[in-house]
Amino acid sequence: MKVMFSAFVAALVIAFAAPMVLNQFGWSVAEQTSSASVRLD
Repeated sequence: MKVMFSAFVAALVIAFAAPMVLNQFGWSVAEQTSSASVRLD
């Protein structure tokens, strides 16, 4: 039972920490799909 609760807590920590960590590495969708050269008409 303790192992199951530990797994739930670990999953919640990973779920909440993942977006912050991935943004630090620059792996957001906005950074992958945008570029420096943009055509403005």
